[in-house]
Amino acid sequence: MFIPCMIGYGQLLIIVFVVILLFGGAKIPELMRGMGRGVREFKDAMNTDYSSENKKPNPAEAPGDKPADK
Repeated sequence: MFIPCMIGYGQLLIIVFVVILLFGGAKIPELMRGMGRGVREFKDAMNTDYSSENKKPNPAEAPGDKPADK
């Protein structure tokens, strides 16, 4: 039973060759730039503090405490 757990140099060269054939040499920098932006946005989202959004409302400002106007 063969379990492919490592990519060798031969397989890596074939993958790079296929990517260059599919996207062309001019598209590779644009593709990598877009991938970098996506990774950066993901990291920024992971580091964002959402505690202010999940903050419970102040009991003095709760909407149920105000008397209804008649």
